[in-house]
Amino acid sequence: MSFEIEVNDQHFDTAPRAGQCLRTYLRERGLFGVKKGCDAGDCGACTVHVDGEPVHSCLYPAMRAEGRSVTTVEGLASPEGELHPVQRKFLDAQGFQCGFCTAGFLMTTAALEAERGTAHDDGKLDDLPRALKGNICRCTGYRAIEDAVRGVKHTERPCAGQAVGKSLGAPAGPQVVTGTARYTFDVEVPGLLHLKLLRSPHPHARIVSIDTEDALRVPGVRAVLTHEDAPGTLYSSARHEHPHEDPDDTLVLDSVVRHIGQRVAAVVADSEQAAEEGCRRIVVVYEQLPYVVDPEEAMRPGAPVIHEGKGPEVRIARVENNVAGEVHGEIGSVEDGFAEADVVYEETFRTQRVQHASLETHGCVAYFEPKEDGTGERLTVRSSTQTPFLTRRALCALYGLPEDEVRVVAGRVGGGFGGKQEMFAEDIVALAALKLRRPVKLEFTRAEQFYGASTRHPFTIGIKAGARADGTLTAIQMRVVSNTGAYGNHGPGVMFHSVGESFAVYRAPHKKVDAFAVYTNVVPAGAFRGYGLGQTTFAVESVMDELAHRLGMDPLVFREKNIIGPGDHMVTPIGHDEDLFIASYGLDQCLEVVRKAIAEDDSGERAPEGWLVGQGTAMAMIATAPPGGHYADARVSLLADGTYDIAVGTAEFGNGTTTVHKQITAGALNTTVDRLAIRQSDTDVVRHDTGAFGSAGTVVAGKAVLIAASSLAERLRSFAALYTGVARHLCVLGQEAVDCAGHVVTLKELYEAAEARGALDEMAADGHWGGSPRSVAFNAQWFRLAVDPDTGEIRILRSVHAADAGKVMNPLQCRGQVEGGVAQALGATLFETVRIDERGEVTTAAFRRYRLPQFADMPRTEVHFMETADATGPLGAKSMSESPFNPVSPAFANALRDATGIRFTEMPVTRDRVWLALDRHNPVQGA
Repeated sequence: MSFEIEVNDQHFDTAPRAGQCLRTYLRERGLFGVKKGCDAGDCGACTVHVDGEPVHSCLYPAMRAEGRSVTTVEGLASPEGELHPVQRKFLDAQGFQCGFCTAGFLMTTAALEAERGTAHDDGKLDDLPRALKGNICRCTGYRAIEDAVRGVKHTERPCAGQAVGKSLGAPAGPQVVTGTARYTFDVEVPGLLHLKLLRSPHPHARIVSIDTEDALRVPGVRAVLTHEDAPGTLYSSARHEHPHEDPDDTLVLDSVVRHIGQRVAAVVADSEQAAEEGCRRIVVVYEQLPYVVDPEEAMRPGAPVIHEGKGPEVRIARVENNVAGEVHGEIGSVEDGFAEADVVYEETFRTQRVQHASLETHGCVAYFEPKEDGTGERLTVRSSTQTPFLTRRALCALYGLPEDEVRVVAGRVGGGFGGKQEMFAEDIVALAALKLRRPVKLEFTRAEQFYGASTRHPFTIGIKAGARADGTLTAIQMRVVSNTGAYGNHGPGVMFHSVGESFAVYRAPHKKVDAFAVYTNVVPAGAFRGYGLGQTTFAVESVMDELAHRLGMDPLVFREKNIIGPGDHMVTPIGHDEDLFIASYGLDQCLEVVRKAIAEDDSGERAPEGWLVGQGTAMAMIATAPPGGHYADARVSLLADGTYDIAVGTAEFGNGTTTVHKQITAGALNTTVDRLAIRQSDTDVVRHDTGAFGSAGTVVAGKAVLIAASSLAERLRSFAALYTGVARHLCVLGQEAVDCAGHVVTLKELYEAAEARGALDEMAADGHWGGSPRSVAFNAQWFRLAVDPDTGEIRILRSVHAADAGKVMNPLQCRGQVEGGVAQALGATLFETVRIDERGEVTTAAFRRYRLPQFADMPRTEVHFMETADATGPLGAKSMSESPFNPVSPAFANALRDATGIRFTEMPVTRDRVWLALDRHNPVQGA
């Protein structure tokens, strides 16, 4: 059969496989800019042009492209390398964060731009909600993408030494917009095998037997791995600097399955198709066991014990009651506090499961490479992870390997949001690679992300609070039940963190908490943006608003009367971290931004006639780094050509740390960012890095980079003084040279002199930071919205966010983090929910059933940064990647209460839920 296709002006005549889609056909030919985000036509990351028309290549049969011209993102630029105008616009506006979706947006926009002024121009570019309905971005909140399409330029090019505080574009921007940025699976590995997982159809069962004979007969199948092939070492999939923070309740492959979707066996084959067929042919005999999906039921006597037989050494709080972790504490006496109150409000709030939905799914590629000393091979794992160093540590512990025999590296990571602070793929892939001594790849499907990875913890929060008539809080009490699912990865930590800052931000003499992280037979929960604070802040801020209403007070005034202030101790019933301080304070400024927005706002006038209009505020506080130590090493070196190299361990997944680390270094060395190269997220480049989580990329890794760069600057001045004989204080480090009282020594010459003297050690410096002491960041969100009483439809009329980020290192990127956090939180507020049935099976395992925010759903949020400088963060900076998420849901709920008079206590507040509540609240007269 003849076949011919033109791709980016290059001809191919290899026929596709039967049923092959265009996406995989193109990627097999090295066109990695075509991304896999969903394989269902939902996300648009795979968009290409076929004869100039944009198509989702995951749905487009490769055979249909015969005789046609295909253009991918790699082919948008001219043959001479000049960027397409749309690529230039996305660079100038920084219209991306992780960049995994960017090729899809570029291809869609370029096709519509090409239609401008033609007979096919139907005005879509003037109606972006319609034009971009086939493309999803999880990171940006879409404002940056809109600005890119409209040609708004945001990026700056500062002078030497002036990078900090400027809106520099991402260093990888040119690669992102041309499709040459390399994500986890954008590599060609000779002899690669593919791994697929057989997963449990039962919520709780013991495996009686596994018959793999038919699977092994499938052509191309190389191995089938079961629990009999896996190590018997218990561990946690969660990655923390201190492994004891999580219960060791997990095996690589277990003889007992505890949720639908748990892995049962792994098939390794020459192709994904053969591996999938091998999975279908495995015969498993199960002994089904009783199961429980409700956490309250799981704690009751007589409930099925999910981790029966595991002892105290695995650190499960109460195995017999399915309690993975718990915390109890009281300050003062809440009973006395409620007796003193003039108003007491008590309610139960519920938050749902939410999927991280990073467009790059979990997975990794493992292969062998020679050791540097030539003494054999070592295992290299290329993974979509936020924690390369902790993952290496875990793999070495599991398989008894020394650290020099394992390397873990992350390419550019396509989104994380806490979901990749786990080890969901590396353990099983390493097992297969070590068994077969061959390269092995596992790439999760989108469905597997929903039932084989993790979600946000669903919470049930019983809360009671009291206040005097003058608005003074007297007592706060919470009972929190977190559903951690079948395994306890992050369960105790999320539960513990959820009742920290949410309590501490308000002053009250009497506080009490009882919190439980509970096992159930459902998909495990894990780390998610906010790490538990988003759930409890919804309850706390709703209650504060309700108390203010019942006292007849302005909710802002009520908050200002009760919030902690500069120098106050952060008091919680679970104790105080000795290294946590208010090292800068911008909460008062945040609330003033909201007050000003309310006073000046006229957006209510845009509400349709007859709609209900309301406004609401919420605030939040978060520690700027995790407790217990979060470590980062960095090294900055002068290179032979007079430029610099930065080595740092933290991963880049749209969080912007690469840009910030370059800005910090450029400032310390009085140079420009184009003279800096960076190596990162690789266990080879530095001694250790805890990982890119807990908002630590700037305040921990950035601090290590600052220490290293500042130390190198001192060394260069000292060596230049020695070399020239000029007093050190007269030596000024510049962009490309050191000026020693008029004697100018280029950096290249300085390097050569050091090399000649055997002093190259002076041309590099190391930095280390341990994440302590820590400060706190503050955020406030305000909405004005309108509600249609006849349908429950909600329109956001205005969205304002105030962020206390300390010294803002990069306003463009920081604003993007805030906008993205608000957008993700709005998704969780309005419609996102991972639904499970009565057996614990996920029923929303696809984007079209799960409902991610799209362009049309998101308002443009006005972002305001407070004028503070932190005493602990690098150059006065604070973290700002997780915290914008936390006040969004309660601010929305408070605005909804103001509009409707109804207190909504359960997330998400879907349109039908709002309509039903309105119908109950205002029944039709005479009906």
